[in-house]
Amino acid sequence: MSKGMSEGAREFRAARDLLLQRQEDREDQETVRREFVWPRPEHFNWALDHFDHVATTRPDRTALWLVEEDGTETRHTYRRLSERSDQVANWLLSQGVHSGDRIMVALGDQVELWEITLAAIKLGAVVCPTSPTLSEGDLVDRLDRGEISHVVCSPTETELFDPLRGHWTRICVGYMEGWLSYPDSEHAGLEFQQPRPTAPDDPLLMYFTSGTATAPKPVTHTQSSYPIGHLSTMYWQGVRPGDIHLNVSAPGWAKHAFGGFFGPWNAEATVLVVKQTKFDPERFLDALAHLGVDTLCAPPTVWRMLARATPGAYRVDLREAVATGEPLDPEVIRHFQEAWGITVRDGFGQTETTMLIGNGPGQPVVIGSMGRALPGYDISIIDPVTEEPSDTGEIRVDLGNAPVGAMRGYSDDPERTRRSTRADRYRTGDIASVDSHGHITYIGRIDDVFKASDYRISPFELESVLVEHEYVAEVAVVPSPDPLRLAVVKAYVTTVDGVAPDSESARAILQYARDRLSPHKRVRHLEFADLPKTHSGKIRRVHLRRAEAERGTVTDGTRNPREFWEEDLPGLKE
Repeated sequence: MSKGMSEGAREFRAARDLLLQRQEDREDQETVRREFVWPRPEHFNWALDHFDHVATTRPDRTALWLVEEDGTETRHTYRRLSERSDQVANWLLSQGVHSGDRIMVALGDQVELWEITLAAIKLGAVVCPTSPTLSEGDLVDRLDRGEISHVVCSPTETELFDPLRGHWTRICVGYMEGWLSYPDSEHAGLEFQQPRPTAPDDPLLMYFTSGTATAPKPVTHTQSSYPIGHLSTMYWQGVRPGDIHLNVSAPGWAKHAFGGFFGPWNAEATVLVVKQTKFDPERFLDALAHLGVDTLCAPPTVWRMLARATPGAYRVDLREAVATGEPLDPEVIRHFQEAWGITVRDGFGQTETTMLIGNGPGQPVVIGSMGRALPGYDISIIDPVTEEPSDTGEIRVDLGNAPVGAMRGYSDDPERTRRSTRADRYRTGDIASVDSHGHITYIGRIDDVFKASDYRISPFELESVLVEHEYVAEVAVVPSPDPLRLAVVKAYVTTVDGVAPDSESARAILQYARDRLSPHKRVRHLEFADLPKTHSGKIRRVHLRRAEAERGTVTDGTRNPREFWEEDLPGLKE
């Protein structure tokens, strides 16, 4: 455990403290962005220089608080995780894990996940977080393209890997024949000495993207890009030293690192995990009310579920609430303003970056906007056709000042990396509009936006209306070929429990949309279906678009099962 503060840690802490003070002061976000300068220490290992320092100065502060489904709890202090990660790093080294080796970590929300990640940072190994829910084909793809040398999983997941071939070390968080036993790390030495110092540009994490439009891409981050880069995330979250931060995200995806690791631990806060196999909004609200949560980050899907569970009946003491992962519906924001008197602040980041855009703490929120550029980032909206600045266009990140939170690249595709970062700008692939005050409003992925009757249609805008109907649990909007209009708007809808997917339900939903949308945005086709999703829970509109394109223009009146068109439902009012 580090006893003093390194020069790199002092640089990091100075930048961090400026953001913490500015968020507490509620200073204008644009002013903060101009003041903030990325720390660029020549030597800095986040786990050794920051986390271990906190473990020295705040040894008994809870770093990780796990609440099981049966209500049992375990708390792990900064000191305990610092000591355990030293042991684990020593043990991994003795098992042949070296600096630069790639470790696939397929674990759920269990303390070993945090121990191993801290140990890997200290050791200089590269962690490839992986969801235990992946299929065999996805695992093989990640093992191959990720060039994995070691695999860590729980006993129940060993059967997923046993049939797979590969010259990788097998480590089980438990005891299984043929696997190294992670509990043996309890006998390793407590004093860890780095085999070699880590450099800021050394690889640290490899995350596979969720793959909403293309095959998942392996994104490489460094010893600085996520640990230091998530200072922008910490600022946006509004988390402060000593806070209890509750993050809703599944392990294996980048958002788990955003809110379950680097963001809150940069602030010396407590990471709280409330485990649920199937999300129960009432149980979650009860936990929120009784566990003293200060800051909460959840995806819009969770916020929508909470909004339908009478949140006003629960007394919560949240200071900050944020949402990311997909755009947040304006009606959901209004709902929690009425229920709790708190504004759920939207934000935008990617696996390839840390948080780029957001409504910072205390900032005026334009309902529907995901905010302004966050400290450390210069954002431009560029017309992808003319390559000129525009009120509406692709979100681009200026790389000229080398923002620390940007990825190193796609590990298996240098050409894709060059295409996405040419002209000193990272191309996010997302379309947005910007107003005169710098507030950015999400429109959709470049591949998702389409034209109907020569009008550009943003699926998100229409989905935000449809999902507010009491019958609608989830919805995805895509183009459906049409001989007259080229394409018309089609909504794929999953209903809430107890609602029949029939013509009367379709009529009610389509009428609701008619009453709230301009005529050129009219939803003309509706089909009830279970929506295809990525393993991280994002809707794969690409599958639905492909199905519509392959079906082609329908001229003989045929319908898919549980599909309804406007003309099938006489009586819809204009």
